[in-house]
Amino acid sequence: MDEKTMVNDILDGVKSSLTTYQGVITEAENMQLRQTIQQIRNNDESFQYELFKIAQAKGYYKPAAQATPTEIQTVKTELQ
Repeated sequence: MDEKTMVNDILDGVKSSLTTYQGVITEAENMQLRQTIQQIRNNDESFQYELFKIAQAKGYYKPAAQATPTEIQTVKTELQ
């Protein structure tokens, strides 16, 4: 397995974990558990962003094209 594949697999795994953490945080009644999961999520978000920057610099990841002002306004209108 090459480095690009490994980096993208890790990014996908962290993204999945972040989604799971959000679900746990939403459902947690115990404040200590909730805060612990939030801290884990925050740490993983920081890790994900740092790895993303490395992947982008190495050309492993190409972000989606920027939305046009018209596209942004359309979404805003639909959500209001």
